[in-house]
Amino acid sequence: MPRAVDGTRRKDRRKKILDHAKGFWGRRKSNFRAAKDSVSKALMYAYRDRRAKKREFRKLWIARISAACRAEGISYSRFINGLNKANITINRKVLSNMAIEDPAAFKQLVEKAKSSLEA
Repeated sequence: MPRAVDGTRRKDRRKKILDHAKGFWGRRKSNFRAAKDSVSKALMYAYRDRRAKKREFRKLWIARISAACRAEGISYSRFINGLNKANITINRKVLSNMAIEDPAAFKQLVEKAKSSLEA
C-alpha cells in the first residue's frame, strides 16, 4: 500500500496564511508559526472593527453637528428634538456634511428647529 502524503494541501494552506501576513513586521511575515497567530488576530480585529467603524463615524458626525449647533446658540439635543417636531428627517451624516460645506442651509435648519420648539 502506498504511503499517503499531504500533497499540495499543506503548502497551499501555509501559503494562504503567509499571503495574508504580507506587510507584517519581522518574523510574522515569513515564519508560518508566528504568521498564523498574527493573521488570526488580525482577522478578529478586522471583523470587530468593521462594526466599530459605524459607531466611530456616528460619534464624529454628532460631534460636528453639536459644534455647529453651539455656534448657532442651540444644543445638539434640542436641535435634533426640534427637527423631529418639525418632521424633518435627515440623517446625521448629511447634517454633518451640511454643517461643514453649506453653513447657510444648516442655519435654515437650525431656525426651523428653533421655531418648532417654540410652537
